[in-house]
Amino acid sequence: MIRQAKKALNTVFGYESFRPLQEEVIGEVLKKNDALVIMPTGGGKSLCYQIPALLFDGLTIVVSPLISLMKDQVEQLREFDIPAVFLNSTLSPEEYRQNIALLRRGEAKLLYLAPETLLMPRTRNLLSELKVDCFTIDEAHCISEWGHDFRPEYRQLTEVRKDFPDAACLALTATATPRVQKDIKNILKLEDSEAYISSFGRKNLFLKVADKDNPQDQVLDFLYRRKNQSGIIYCFSRRQVDELYVDLKKEGHSVKPYHAGLSERVRNRNQEAFIKDDISIIVATVAFGMGINKPDVRFVIHHDMPQNIESYYQQIGRAGRDGLRSDCLLLFSYSDTQKIRYFINQKEGEEKQVAEQHLRSLLNYLESGECRRKPLMKYFGETYAGDECGMCDNCLTVDADVEDLTVQSQKFLSCVVRTGEKFGGTHITDVLRGSKARKVLDKGHDELSTYGIGTDWSRNQWIQRSRLLIRQSYLKKDKQYGSLMLTEQARSVLDGTEKVFGLLDRTTATVDGKTPARTSSDVENNYDENLFEQLREKRKELADERGIPPYTIFPDTTLMELSYYYPQDADSMIHIYGVGSVKLKKYGDTFMNIIRTYCQENNIEERRQPLKRRAKKSSKTAKHVRISEAFNDGQSIAHLAEEYGVKEVTILKHLKNYLDEGNELRTEGIAEASSLSARKRDSVLASMKKVGPELLKPVYEDLGKSVGYDELRIMQLYYLAENK
Repeated sequence: MIRQAKKALNTVFGYESFRPLQEEVIGEVLKKNDALVIMPTGGGKSLCYQIPALLFDGLTIVVSPLISLMKDQVEQLREFDIPAVFLNSTLSPEEYRQNIALLRRGEAKLLYLAPETLLMPRTRNLLSELKVDCFTIDEAHCISEWGHDFRPEYRQLTEVRKDFPDAACLALTATATPRVQKDIKNILKLEDSEAYISSFGRKNLFLKVADKDNPQDQVLDFLYRRKNQSGIIYCFSRRQVDELYVDLKKEGHSVKPYHAGLSERVRNRNQEAFIKDDISIIVATVAFGMGINKPDVRFVIHHDMPQNIESYYQQIGRAGRDGLRSDCLLLFSYSDTQKIRYFINQKEGEEKQVAEQHLRSLLNYLESGECRRKPLMKYFGETYAGDECGMCDNCLTVDADVEDLTVQSQKFLSCVVRTGEKFGGTHITDVLRGSKARKVLDKGHDELSTYGIGTDWSRNQWIQRSRLLIRQSYLKKDKQYGSLMLTEQARSVLDGTEKVFGLLDRTTATVDGKTPARTSSDVENNYDENLFEQLREKRKELADERGIPPYTIFPDTTLMELSYYYPQDADSMIHIYGVGSVKLKKYGDTFMNIIRTYCQENNIEERRQPLKRRAKKSSKTAKHVRISEAFNDGQSIAHLAEEYGVKEVTILKHLKNYLDEGNELRTEGIAEASSLSARKRDSVLASMKKVGPELLKPVYEDLGKSVGYDELRIMQLYYLAENK
C-alpha cells in the first residue's frame, strides 16, 4: 500500500517526496499498528494520518483540542476534494445533522472533533455504528500533566480508544520532552509500539535573545529591516497586544491584533487578513497560531517571555515552514520572570512543581552563552551534534561589545559625497552593491569609484549602517527630501583621524564577509529584491481575484528563483522550482511579462545556462539516477538540494535508492555533508557495525540518543556506500 500512498502524495497533495519519517509512519499506520510521532511544527504530521485515511475503507477519527484548528484542517482538505467533516459547537443544528448523515452514509473519510465532543454518549453511540480504521490523537502532549498544555479530558481518551479495537492508534505532537513522551506511551498503552521522533533542529530559524531595553524601539528597529514580510509578535497580555498594535499602526505598519478579548468575528477576520497577506503582522497572545499553515512567516518576535520552552518552540515553529531563512527574536527581562512567578505561586502541589521546572528550563535557555540549539534540543531529549550552528546570536557573538565599522563607514560616507549628497540611503546602497537599476545608470553612478565596492554586505546591512551613522551624528537627513548629508564629524572619519564603532544586528550581520545562514542558497542570498517585490504584488493581485491565499499561486521560493534566473520564455520558466505545466499555463505569461519589462529597463540578461543544465537533466531518466550520477560527477549534496529545490534529506533518499539498486556511490561527498566530528563519525560507524545499518532506531539508542536522525541518515548512506 505504500506505493498507493506515494501516488496520493503526488496526485492529491502535489508533493514530490515524503519528508523525513513520513513514509515510515504511514507504512506503520497502513499495517494497523499503533505509533507515537514527534515531529516539529511544520514537519508534516497531518499527512501521516490524512494519506492513510484516503486508502482505508473506513473512517479516520482525529481528536483535536481547538475548534479553529479542526476548522482550518477540514477547509484545507476540502480544497483537495477530500471528504472531511467536524463536529463541534460552532455548527448550527442543521449543519450538525448534515455532517452526521454524511458519516452514516460513509461519505466522509475524516472526522475531526474535540475530546469533550468525543466523550459525549451520543457521539460514542454514533461511532459504534461505523467502521473506524484509524484513531488519531493530535497535540498528544495535552494528555500529560508534564506537558505545557495539559487537558484532563485527554486522559479519558484511553477508555474511548477501547471502542475501536481494530483501529490503528496514532498519537502526534510537535513538543514533547522525554518525560512527556513516556507519559503519552503509558497512558495510551503504547509501550510496545514504535516511536518516530524527528530532529527538533530547525536549521533555517535564526534564534536570538536580546535584553529588553525600550522594547518599542527594539521592535521598530527589527521591523525596519523586514518591510512587507509576514510576522507574528507574541505578547503576554491582551493589554500589551492592544498597546503594541496601536504603536505599530501609528508607525505605518500593516498590522492587526488577536486575543481572546476580541469577538470571534473580529479574530477570524484578522486571522484571514494575515493569511491572505492583506496585512503583514499579527500582534497576539498565545491564543493565535494553532492550525496556521502559512508557509512564508518570516519572523516571530516574543515581546514578552513565553511561559515555557514547549510554548516557545511551538510558536517559533510557525516561522519558515517553507524552509527559507526566518528570524526569531525574544526580548528578555527579569521583570517578565516575576510576572510568570506570580502565576506559578497561584498553583499548588505537583502543578506548581511542574510550572517551576518549566521556568528553570526556560531561564537556562535564555541565559545560556553556548549555541542556542544545544539547550533547546537537550530539553527535548536530543543532543546537538555540532559545536556551533552559525544560526543563533551566541554562535555569532563577537568578543567585544562593539565592532570597528570604520572601513564600511568610510565606503558609505564616500559614496554619499561622490553622488553629491542628494540621495537617500537606499540609492547609496544600490551604488555600493553595484545595482543596474535604471536610476543608478541614468545618473552615471555606475562610473563612480564607489560603485560595486560594497557587495560583501547585504542591502539590509548597508541600510542599517546608514541609520547607525545618522544616530551617531556622522550623517544628517534632509527632512523634506530624505537625502543624506555629511556632518563636520564625518570628515574626520574620511581622513582617518576618527574611528567608528557600533554593533550591527547579528541576525543580519556577516562573519568575515559571509552570510551566517548556513542553510541558505545562492538564490536566497542574491535574488533581485526589487523584482521580487513586483512579482509579489502581482501574486497578491491574482490571489485576491481568486479569493485564495497568495502562497497557493506560487510560494516565496518560486518568486525568489524567478528574481534570480530572470526566465523570459516558457522553456526556461518550466524549470523554475514550483512551476509545473498547469501553473505555467495559468500564470506564466503574466509573470514573464513583468520579468521581461524589468530586464529591459535594467539591462539584465536571463541566467540561461543554469536553467539549461536543469532542462538537460529533466530527461526520461529516473530522478534518483540523474541526481546520483551528478553526485558521482562531483556535485555536493547541498548543491543538488538547491538545484532541485528540495531538502538535503531528500537528496540522501535518492542516493540511497540508487545504492539499493546495486550502483556505487563515492563516499567522500557523503562525509562532507556531515557536521559531526571525525571522532563522532567513527563512533556512529562502529555502532552500525555492531547493531546493523539497516534500521536507525537501534543505532540511535545504542549511541544514547546523542546523534540526531538527520546525521544518522548521512552516516548510514556513508556506511552502506563504503561497504558496498
